[in-house]
Amino acid sequence: MALGGGAWRCGACHWAGHGILQGVTTDREPANTSTPSAGLVVALDGPGSSGKSTVGAEAARRLGYRFCDTGLLYRAVTWLALERGVAPTDVAGLVPLVAEVRLVADARGRLRHVHAGGRDVTAEVREAGVDRAVSDYARVPELRSALVTRQREIAARGGIIMAGRDIGTVILPAAPVKIYLDASAEERAKRRAVQRKTTDTLEEDQILADLRRRDDIDTTRETAPLRTAPDAVTVRTDGNSFEETVAAVVRTIRDAAGRRAAEAQAAGGCRGR
Repeated sequence: MALGGGAWRCGACHWAGHGILQGVTTDREPANTSTPSAGLVVALDGPGSSGKSTVGAEAARRLGYRFCDTGLLYRAVTWLALERGVAPTDVAGLVPLVAEVRLVADARGRLRHVHAGGRDVTAEVREAGVDRAVSDYARVPELRSALVTRQREIAARGGIIMAGRDIGTVILPAAPVKIYLDASAEERAKRRAVQRKTTDTLEEDQILADLRRRDDIDTTRETAPLRTAPDAVTVRTDGNSFEETVAAVVRTIRDAAGRRAAEAQAAGGCRGR
């Protein structure tokens, strides 16, 4: 199923000025699966710069859900590996870095603050060097495997939007709501340029080339390639305003919640007869 069509006018800049509050909880804290949060588990997938983070965070705010951009885990490991000179081919040196990475939640439950190697690297993981290298690290099967459990623990309490590239297909294949945000490479490059506040044509061309390279790596890797889950709702964002895209995501989640509530009520009625 596909929703929407079109160009993003404000998605990348909408959140540019929003600060990240001091974290109050981290993803390393044990999941309390005995007392689930109200709300569904939502898998939000899509290619780089498709709006998963900005749209997902705002949709979560409106719904009262938690939010996790799982790409931050890969970015944090990539940043730490680059800092320490650990190559993607050095699996023995790479996988242990996972233990040094954690995401810290703000007051709204959004896991947006990144710590790696004992440092706050929230800004650093968004830099161009990490952008160019992250797919080379994220394609390492042993690293992806090491992060699967972490991501599932984050989602265990429910009431969360999990954004990534393989959430609905690998991490949470049984998620009751799956959404795939899509946009052309050209549109996504414009958003990334706005995020970096650049008007340099050469840099914009490099951003587009980097995105196309990452798309190729993400869609052709052997382990957990980027693809749309068969039961996902596709939201195409070229031509959409930020508000239109958020509204489409929120509507999809609310519709799914309504259906599940109706099914539960019907099942309860049958048992009562």
